[in-house]
Order: sequence, then structure tokens, then C-alpha cells
Amino acid sequence: MHEVVQDYYGNQLQSSDDLKTTACCDASAVPEWLKPLLAKIHPEILSRYYGCGLVCPPLLSGCRVLDLGCGTGRDVYALAQLVGPEGEVVGVDMTEEQLAVAQNHREWHAQAFGYDNVRFIKGYIEKLDELDLEPGSFDVIVSNCVVNLSPDKAAVLSGVYRLLKPGGEFYFSDVYSDRRVPDEVRTDAVLYGECLGGALYWNDFLRLAQAAGFIDPRLLEDRRLEITDNNLAHRTGNLQFFSATYRLFKLEDLESACEDYGQAVIYRGSIPNCEHRFVLDKHHVIETGRVFPVCGNTWRMLRDTRFSEHFQYIGDFSRHFGVFEGCGSNIPFDIDVSATQSEACC
Repeated sequence: MHEVVQDYYGNQLQSSDDLKTTACCDASAVPEWLKPLLAKIHPEILSRYYGCGLVCPPLLSGCRVLDLGCGTGRDVYALAQLVGPEGEVVGVDMTEEQLAVAQNHREWHAQAFGYDNVRFIKGYIEKLDELDLEPGSFDVIVSNCVVNLSPDKAAVLSGVYRLLKPGGEFYFSDVYSDRRVPDEVRTDAVLYGECLGGALYWNDFLRLAQAAGFIDPRLLEDRRLEITDNNLAHRTGNLQFFSATYRLFKLEDLESACEDYGQAVIYRGSIPNCEHRFVLDKHHVIETGRVFPVCGNTWRMLRDTRFSEHFQYIGDFSRHFGVFEGCGSNIPFDIDVSATQSEACC
């Protein structure tokens, strides 16, 4: 499907107005702190943006960041401002037309920022091991509505794990389905280009992530997608699609379930733009100064990553109390069941 994607994004789409669904657009309102950064990005870059979420995690100053499927570079240039002159952002994409746009405006952004800390590489995200990228060299890897376009998602996740430092993070937005996508949808060129045909069934994604070494994927936010083209809506039938942002940590000691060791953390309120609360994921909104009970995995995601110094830690792993209360395995996305299903009995 590489040729289909390259043609769709390199030739058929000239701006975000050409999209036929809401899959490739922001999943949430742009936060106030991010607006000044976007205002410094060249208008042509912004007009050719096809992402499905915000991929600007907090606390990036001085970090080395890799953007998979960077396209024309909107997220690269936003992240470049967050990592600052001491950090670096590398963008990888397989579409020459989009990379040309990103590269053409590199000097323009260097003058606007006061430093040049980005570079772009042509390559496939399933073949990261073939690029000039050192294993274990990135603090954070991001991707914005691109993994679904890959024909080998397991290879993408394995490559990401290989490139991350211990304690590093894969923070990305993508499109998922409520069931496995049938062949007639998966092989439809337009649906594939619109990020629907290649969408992973959410539970299959979790299995692939865990197989790659990301034992406890964390969901940050999600929304149900609207297919605005009636013809495409008919072709997808009863499939439901979701735009979702996940964060995956490269931590060797994570467990396959959230286990309770009687631990807790207290957030210091010291992360920029997160003074009042820190959002680890959809179910962990940690208020400043408040004792917050956590499972062992959450403890490690805070203590053994770049977030470590911003928390106070209570307890240890000396006593186990079973599975952490509230853990489950149902579909993680918000969905109005009553609107899509009639009553049924077992």
C-alpha cells in the first residue's frame, strides 16, 4: 500500500480541505500554551497538515525526538520549539513531495526560532533499522495518524522500541476500529488514504504493542470519528472508528496487569504548562499537592522516566495487595452504546 499512500498524500491531497472524513484532523482543541508555537510555523506547512491529534507531550526541553511520518513538518517545527536549542527533532517520511515542502521552509523556521535543530530523512517507518539512527538514542518518539497507514505495524512498534532510550516514550495519535476491518474496506484506496482502511482493531493494537515490549499501553484521549462523505460511510458499514492518543513507555519491569503495592505519588506542580495537574493518561489526572494512589506500573512510569523529579513517592514494592481496583479489559474508548445497539440477550 506504499504506492497508494504516496500518491494520495503526494498528489491527490493539496490541503486539509481535500479530506473526506474527520480522521485526519485534530482530536482536541489546541491548548493555549501551544498556540504561540503554531503561530511561528509557515502557513504552507499548516495548510498541508493531516494529523489526527496533538503529539506534543510535556517536558521536552533538551530531548531528542523522532517524528514518524512527519509529512510537511508541522509537528517537527512545533516540537523543535519545545525541545529548544539543546534538543533535536528528526522527521522521517516516505513521500518526497511532502518532505520537499518541509525542507524548503527549514531556513525560514531557523530564523524564526533563532536556532536550527531539525533534520528530515526519507525512509519507511517499517524499516527504521535501515536508517542512520542509533538504537537507544531517542528520549521521545511521536507519530500523528501514520501508523495506520503502515502495512507492517508490528515492525513499526519493534523499530520504535529499539530506538528509544530506557525510560523513553512513544507518544502518538492514530485511528482505531471497534472490530477487525474487512478486506473490502482495507483494500479501498480512498478509505486507506483517509486513515480508515488501515485502522487497527483496538485489541489487536494492544497485543502488538505488548509483543514489541510495551507492556502497559496508556490511553490519553479519544473521540469517535465522523465519516462526512456519504459514499464512504456506506462502504464502511457498521464499522466504528476512533481517533486516539496513546503513550507507550520503554520500561522493562512493567507488569501485564495493574498490581497494587499500596503506593502513592504527590505531584509537585513543577512541569511547565502543567502547574495544577499532570495528566498521565485518561484515568490518571494527578492534582498538584494531592496524595494520589497508583499501581506499580504507574509508579514506574513516573519514577523511571523523565518525569521522576517532579513527584514525591510514597511506598515501595515490598508488599502486594492484588490487582489494582478499577482495572478492566473492555473497549477503552468512549462510546454511546444505546445509539448503536439495540437490546439483546445472551
